[in-house]
Amino acid sequence: MFPNHNWGEWNDSQLQPTIQRLMKGYNRYLRPNFNEGPVEIGMSLDIASIDAISEINMDYTATIFLRQRWRDSRLVFPGNESVSVDGRLVSLLWIPDTFIPDSKRSFLHDVTVENRLIRIFSNGTVLYALRITATIACNMDLTKYPMDRQVCTLQLESWGYNLQDVVFYWTRGNDSVRGLDTLRLAQYSVESYYTTVSEADSIQSWCYILRCRRNVLFFILETYVPSILLVVLSWVSFWISQSSVPARTCIGVTTVLTMTTLMMGARTSLPNANCFIKAIDVYLGICFTFIFGALLEYACAHFYTMQHQTVEDLHRDLLRELNESNGNGSIPIISSTQPNQSVEIGSTAEEPMEQSANSDTKNHAGSKEKMPGQGCGLSSVKDASRRAASVFIVENPHNIDRHARTVFPTAFLFVNILYWLYYLFL
Repeated sequence: MFPNHNWGEWNDSQLQPTIQRLMKGYNRYLRPNFNEGPVEIGMSLDIASIDAISEINMDYTATIFLRQRWRDSRLVFPGNESVSVDGRLVSLLWIPDTFIPDSKRSFLHDVTVENRLIRIFSNGTVLYALRITATIACNMDLTKYPMDRQVCTLQLESWGYNLQDVVFYWTRGNDSVRGLDTLRLAQYSVESYYTTVSEADSIQSWCYILRCRRNVLFFILETYVPSILLVVLSWVSFWISQSSVPARTCIGVTTVLTMTTLMMGARTSLPNANCFIKAIDVYLGICFTFIFGALLEYACAHFYTMQHQTVEDLHRDLLRELNESNGNGSIPIISSTQPNQSVEIGSTAEEPMEQSANSDTKNHAGSKEKMPGQGCGLSSVKDASRRAASVFIVENPHNIDRHARTVFPTAFLFVNILYWLYYLFL
């Protein structure tokens, strides 16, 4: 039909008679209705796929079919039929200079040819469709991650025309965006979407707004359940004997290191420098606190156990020495004048001892009468120090483990109730 044609260049001899007549005297550099009013452009979108939603880069990648429809009185021809022309003829017609303001990267699919469609109706209406893939910025609020809801938009504007030249409108309102009802995302579920048109500084922009909710089940199985199991594993040490130092220390250190690794792995899919304190960070911090608290609990219990054993050993040695001295009929006393020599005093020396004790008591009472204020102040300080020290004395160190078996699970359950109520319902 077109002998010796060149696919890269089209001339009048290669066009169909209808197209040839329409293109005669057509100026593609002038918009329709020039000097007569703005041209109205109807928009519609088909969402083919949303490939990825990245929290690190805060963007999403979508493949869409963009359809634009406007009326050009210069392309009216008789009849009721429409003419579909090759997409490569787009360079012969005037088309809107539509662009995506928030796009980071975008391209037009060109396999096997550029995915463009041009259809001209008899009343001069032009349908222009193309298939594009764009990576679009999406400002995310990750405060409640992974129980968060995100709002992403796709905004379209005219690059060079203002409201006096081009007016956009949605052809079917909210139904102008299709494909989201059957769309399946990896981590999200589509809650709602709607279309809007806004005007600012004589520039009109139209966009669709997509609200989606993250599926938390994956994170429950991937992060929350292992964290809870690690916390429960740290409580096993409460039922192990305090004398089993290697076993309890191994459980405490292992759970702390495993929890640290889990916290690092949970942040790999999130921005490194982010001012948000996310919900998952709060929960992992809670679990790490309970695990580290279990390790500190054993350190305290072991310290008081050793202290208690030291006091018991000291009392046992004193009693043994006292029994030995009673069996020999004498009590070892250290002389004040000769500290390195011991003098054994038998039962016959009881009266001199009583006399010396009475004399010491009198001398001590006399010294107290001389300095009453100093003795009262020193005794009050000693009493206060004894009372403060008695607060940290544990009579039975094994009670620390018994109380921990109840306090730790109860506190962890209470914190979990507050956590899930706040992040799920507030």
